[in-house]
Amino acid sequence: MEEKSEKLIVDGKRLDGRGPEELRPLKIEVGVLERADGSAYVELGDNKVIAAVYGPRELHPRHLQQPNTGVLRVRYNMAPFAVEDRARPGPNRRSTEISKVTREALEPVIFLKDYPRSGVDIFVEILQAGAGTRTTGITAASLALADAGIPMKEIVSAISAGKVDNTVVLDLMKAEDQDGQADMPVAVLARSKKISLLQMDGHLTEEEFKKGLEMALKGCEQIYAAQEKALRDKYSKTKEGE
Repeated sequence: MEEKSEKLIVDGKRLDGRGPEELRPLKIEVGVLERADGSAYVELGDNKVIAAVYGPRELHPRHLQQPNTGVLRVRYNMAPFAVEDRARPGPNRRSTEISKVTREALEPVIFLKDYPRSGVDIFVEILQAGAGTRTTGITAASLALADAGIPMKEIVSAISAGKVDNTVVLDLMKAEDQDGQADMPVAVLARSKKISLLQMDGHLTEEEFKKGLEMALKGCEQIYAAQEKALRDKYSKTKEGE
């Protein structure tokens, strides 16, 4: 049986060498799937996540159609090989819950009323999991929507903050997520700074909550800068190839 590390923060540094306010290494690519209307790939630390968007298109089955608006559907899925202990294929309570919160985080930015009786489908596939997959998935899904050319008010960026060894930290890694004292996923509309997702598991004092939220907002600014660069890079290459 693997023993828990006694300390997750030593001399102000976390086990992976980061300071409390540092993100894990981040890599983003846009337009990675030819057959999807829009797609994005995001690596954050050990997380490897791909998102694909299809639509707007006629919604089936038809009884789900709404006469005055489009419908956003999200499917979050953990690949069986994404974790050390093989994940059971198919939906479960956790994937259903994360699909729901992902949809709720993205709905406010999409002009769904422009597409009555239509549907937009987002598929978020976790290829490798290393803590923070829901926020990494939201970041990827938002980019995939933009890549699909679906009208949006703004991009959504997401990251988590939390508490480890009585220290508030940004972007928890796996050991911190498992053995830390709190985890707080946050998704933000990048320009207006409106929060579209805020959850918390664990215990934070009022001051710790405020500090964690401030950290998450600053982290989302860094995520957004990388999202914007990935979109610019993709479309600059498209222009060059014309």
